[in-house]
Amino acid sequence: MSIQDIIEGKKQWRAHMARVKALPQDYQIVYKEMQRYLFKVGPVDLPDGPLLPGILDFFEEGVAAGRGVLELTGTDVAAFCDDLVKGSPTYADAYQKSLDRDPDTAEQ
Repeated sequence: MSIQDIIEGKKQWRAHMARVKALPQDYQIVYKEMQRYLFKVGPVDLPDGPLLPGILDFFEEGVAAGRGVLELTGTDVAAFCDDLVKGSPTYADAYQKSLDRDPDTAEQ
């Protein structure tokens, strides 16, 4: 990854976060909680993948339709996130695979 790629990535992230800040306060709160949750348990390709921009598009459409954020996600936001990443390889999966392959831990 070159310096130019890093700079471009930062520009894209700042533009993304500017869109988040343009959402109503309740949407911002839920988005940021989802973001935290997904960075802990989410897919390996989360930073570069389409998931976060897709959520933001979905939220912007909800705002335009005049719907509340919990009408979109339901009250169990973690379950909503889990459904979004179902079937995607996660960091936990990668860690478990590394344990399965490590002969030192297999003996325990």
